[in-house]
Parts: sequence; C-alpha cells; structure tokens
Amino acid sequence: FFFLQALYNMSQLYVLFETATGYGLFSQVQSEEIGGSLEQVESRVQKFSIFNQMVKLEAFAPFRSAEDALENINALSEGVLHEYLHEFLDQNLPKTKKSKKDSPFSLGVSEEKLAASISEVFPVKCDYRSQTVRELIRGIRLHFTHFVKALEKKDVEQAQLGLSHAYSRSKIKFNVNRADNHIIQSIALLDQLDKDINTFAMRVREWYSWHFPELARVVSDNILFARLAIAIQSKSSLNEDKLDELEEIVNDRSIAEEILEAARTSMGTEISELDMMNVTSFAKRVISLDQYRKQLHGYLNNKMSAVAPNLAALIGDQVGARLIAHAGSLTNLAKYPASTVQILGAEKALFRALKTRGNTPKYGLIFHSSFIGRAGTRDKGRISRFLANKCSIASRIDSFSDVRTNKYGEKMRDQVEERLEFYETGKAPQKNLDAMHEAAEQVKSDKDVVMDDDEDDVSMKEENEPVTPRKEKKDRKEKKEKKDKKKKKNKD
Repeated sequence: FFFLQALYNMSQLYVLFETATGYGLFSQVQSEEIGGSLEQVESRVQKFSIFNQMVKLEAFAPFRSAEDALENINALSEGVLHEYLHEFLDQNLPKTKKSKKDSPFSLGVSEEKLAASISEVFPVKCDYRSQTVRELIRGIRLHFTHFVKALEKKDVEQAQLGLSHAYSRSKIKFNVNRADNHIIQSIALLDQLDKDINTFAMRVREWYSWHFPELARVVSDNILFARLAIAIQSKSSLNEDKLDELEEIVNDRSIAEEILEAARTSMGTEISELDMMNVTSFAKRVISLDQYRKQLHGYLNNKMSAVAPNLAALIGDQVGARLIAHAGSLTNLAKYPASTVQILGAEKALFRALKTRGNTPKYGLIFHSSFIGRAGTRDKGRISRFLANKCSIASRIDSFSDVRTNKYGEKMRDQVEERLEFYETGKAPQKNLDAMHEAAEQVKSDKDVVMDDDEDDVSMKEENEPVTPRKEKKDRKEKKEKKDKKKKKNKD
C-alpha cells in the first residue's frame, strides 16, 4: 500500500492549515522522489530537511486580533466559511474556469463540514478523508514555525492557550440556560438515591429481623424501621421507660405499645454486641442518606423554580426535571413538538409497536404526572396529548423568555384541571386565548410594579439634576413642535 504515489499523475494538491495565529496555505511539491510506503512517509514527516522538499508554503494570513481569531474559530467549529478565510482562499488559490470535477487542483482540509462549505463557493475538490492529507497536515503542524520564520514556538503555544480559553468561555456564555445542567445531574442523583435507599433499607429490615422479626409486621415504613432499630437495639432492654421515646419516633401511642408488647413475646434470636453495632451503624447510614435525599429534593425545587418555573408549576419539579434530563437540555426540550414530548421516555415501546404494527404508546415520562392518574381509562390518551401540548408551550416560554415567571404555568395547570372536569362533567373549559391573555396581563402588572419603582428613582434623579441653558432650549423646542402638530390637526 503506497501513499503519495498516485498523486504523481493526479492534480496539484494544496493543503489548508488553521492555527491559533492564522491561516496557512501549502502546496505539495510534485516529484517522483515523493512516492513511498507509509513508513517512509512517516519518517520523512519527522525530519524537516526532507519534509521541506515535500511541501511549500504558498501564503500565510495572520489574525488581526484575538477577537478576530475567536470569531474565525467559532465559524470553523460550525463548518461555516468565514469572510476572512474566503478572501484568503480567493486571493491565493489558482483561478480556474473549469467545473469542480475537472478542476486541475484539489484542496486538503481537516474537517468535513468545512470541506462542504468551501466546495459550495469555490470550484475545487476538497479532500478530507485521504491518509495523505492527514500525514501532510501532521507534518505541517509539527514544523509550522520553521515555515513561518517570524513566529516562534512560544508565540504559537501562547496563542493556542489564549484562544482555547476564549473559545471555552464563549461556548459557556452561549448556553443561556446552562443552569439546567445542574437539574440534569440532581434528578439523576435523586433517582439513584431512591433506588439505593430502598435497597439499603430492605437490607436493614432483613438484618435486624433476625433479632426482632415482629417489628417488620408492626412498622411498614423503611426509614421509620431503621430509626426504631437504632432506638431499640437489643429487644431485651426494651421496657416501659422507652415508651415515650418510641412514641416520639412513630407519633402514635398505640403503635408504641404494640411494639413493646411484640418485644416481650418475640421469637427472634439473640445477637452479639458486635453484630448489633454493625446493624445500627448501617441503619444510621441509611437515615443520613434519606436526610441528604430530602436536602437534594429541596435544591432541585429551587433550581426548577429559577430555570423552568412554568414547567415546574404545570407538571411538578421531578417530572419536569426528568423531561429536561431526557431531552438533554431545556433548549432541546423547547425544540421538541408536543407529539415528541408526549412519548418522551417510551421510545422502546414506540419502536416495538412500529415493528410489530401494534398500538403505539400514549404517554412516556408524563405518565408520572398526577393528571394522567386522575383521568379515566378512556380519557388517558386525550389528557396526555393535552398535557404534552401545555408542557411544550411552558418549556418554550421558560427557554426563550427574558422574564422569569410561573404565571403561565399556573394558568396552564388550571386549564388541565378544567379539561379533566370537562371529560367528567361536560362543563366547557376556558378558551386558550383568554387564559393566555389573563396570564400575560398578570405578568405585565407584576412587571409594571417594578417599572414604576424604577421610574420613581429616575424622576428623583431628574429633580435633583440642575437645569442647564441647553436643556431649557431643548424643552422650548419640544413644546413648540407639539403646538405645531396640534395646529395642523385642527386645520385638518
């Protein structure tokens, strides 16, 4: 397998090289001595004295400023041909009147999208797949400072570091709702904690039940069972002195007395102090995990109120967070149509139904909403479509609106409630247009209160400012213009 051998009989090859300092255009030197195997090409790339005979620098266009470099790198990352690069290629590539297929030269680039953008503008074949182009780009990157003697290696490294930092900052700033990343992580952790706490709590029940099996029959709650296991420990030490403590844990005197009676007639085995210490230590860990879960749930509520208040008000914090996490971001969720939101999370069932030609699923993650459970069997599909429609609208308001408010979400929640009532009793719900107008008026009234406060501050500042002769002249001119307008209207 040979590289560069076939290029001897082919068209002239140019290579576009992008750096943090600017654009470079290189041409391959056509020579019979260039052909060789992959190992020979790699060895020639390593040595500049040999590689210098393979390629030649045709032109170099440095970036004018750091802002210009950032603008160009953003365009390159999206596969867009920037004006600066367009001018550079237009000035330095050979002119030809032939079509792209008959072009006497080809251009090697590193990105597929950039190749497509260049091919749309210039009649040139763009090569980004061949190993030849990749090897040449690798050699140019290695010896770039030797070709452009005005640049030192330190300058290139410094430019790369500065541009990488600026590019990272610009990408973070571009994501307006970047706080939804914390929502995605917290809901994933919350779901994992639910599974882990359930598993660990069942282990505590099984472990402690060897000693006091009757307690599992009296107390069904897992966390309450763990707290009682820590309080009771050895059942032989349980007496009426601990009755108040048990009542404080279970909040029921009768249950506390039942636990005390069960301890007296328990059939469980005795365990050593070391075993009991391990059981209680594990129970404490389970309780601490449950407390952290409650803390994380409060954090998620605050985050959803700040990032997606309308979606949270409509469908709840956890279901809304799961929709955002499944979509990848709030912006992605806002781009989905209502039909996609409806079955989000039920993709396997959908494709299975399409494959077997069965019934497609009516709902996905939104099934966990209380609205679906309250609807009748016949109305579940209808209410899920209606709810998905409202979720889609709420996510778009949250994603693209500058004003953070939950008025639209609350109004849409009322609409879903009215629709449920309509399915049950036949009472006509409020029209969507009227409901949205009411929500908009509420948002506007809240905004006007804030604006009025700002205007009062501005008026106070204006009163304190001294009146200058120029300002008096301007006021007179405005009054005169107003009078002239009134006179024209009266004549008409």
